[in-house]
Amino acid sequence: MLALGLLAGCGGGSKATTTTTTTTAKAAAAGHTVWLCFPGKAADPCSSGLDTTVVKADGSTSLEDVRPAANPPIDCFYVYPTVSDENRGNADLKIQLPEVFVAEAQAERFSQDCKVYAPVYRQITNRGLTTPSLHARPLEAYDDVLRAWNDYLAHDNHGRGVVLIGHSQGAYILKHLVKTVVDRSLAERRLLVSAILLGGQVLGGNTPADTGDFTNVRPCSSVSDTGCVIAYSSFGQTPPAHARFGRDASHTTHVLCVNPASPGSNASTAVTPLFPSALLQLAGSRLGVTVKPVSTPWVAYPGLYTVQCRRSGTASWLQVTSTHVAGDTRPLVRPLFGAGWGLHATDVNIALANLVDVVAAEAKAYAKLR
Repeated sequence: MLALGLLAGCGGGSKATTTTTTTTAKAAAAGHTVWLCFPGKAADPCSSGLDTTVVKADGSTSLEDVRPAANPPIDCFYVYPTVSDENRGNADLKIQLPEVFVAEAQAERFSQDCKVYAPVYRQITNRGLTTPSLHARPLEAYDDVLRAWNDYLAHDNHGRGVVLIGHSQGAYILKHLVKTVVDRSLAERRLLVSAILLGGQVLGGNTPADTGDFTNVRPCSSVSDTGCVIAYSSFGQTPPAHARFGRDASHTTHVLCVNPASPGSNASTAVTPLFPSALLQLAGSRLGVTVKPVSTPWVAYPGLYTVQCRRSGTASWLQVTSTHVAGDTRPLVRPLFGAGWGLHATDVNIALANLVDVVAAEAKAYAKLR
């Protein structure tokens, strides 16, 4: 079994050296937005090699020549999960390797559909989440993202539709941005193609009278729905009573689950996991798992899992079920941080190909509405 959570989720990678330029350092000192991903930026981790090796259950492979869109019709605004291993409560604004790696793993594929913007922010670090004496400040993290969002709207949006994408801490921050800013602004809601908020405990209402986290931004009901939200927490089984995700004790709300392969559907649906091949090799070597090397930056495993939104009592989750059969040697994911976390570390990559396809369909639908 393979755990690919070396960077994603609330568990970081190894300590990394900084790749910050002098310009970035000056921008951070001045309180300006520092961009991890920005269209046209040199060494942009959200826009590079996308060629993919497709591995089927019988071991056969094929190559896909995939490239970023030359002139995509929409933008994406991405906020990364907890990856910082800095020894402080909140990270600084320097671009370091964990931020680069996770942007490549989670956001880069969306460059097929959109121009990707991703701000660096003073996120709560891994140690900040577990060490009260470090005095982590959540508002510091949110303020950076809010400033970046306003910066983007003022200087780069130009009336284009935008998809918000966040995972774990990034999803929590974007959830608050949607709830307190976008949901209350008609002008900003008109720009919203969709919000993909994974592993962020987005709440939906149990009845029409219960609004959940958002009043006007509803769950996506189809691949062509716009102005809506896709959210889920993935588990291989019913979340345990102590689960950190997928459970809400309220009688009026539940943790929202929208099928990433077929929004609005309650049916079990096949998905295609997508992983950066270098990270897959790294994960395999650290866990003692043999992962066959490929020559492309990405590897895809079509139909390796099916997914289905389920609810039981206070639990609401995306059920991820392996389709593994005899002779299928493709690697599987497992809970990295214990049963209470489920498959949180791979929330994004477990259905990344499908999410990219949904954004492409949403972009076409959004263009027809303009």
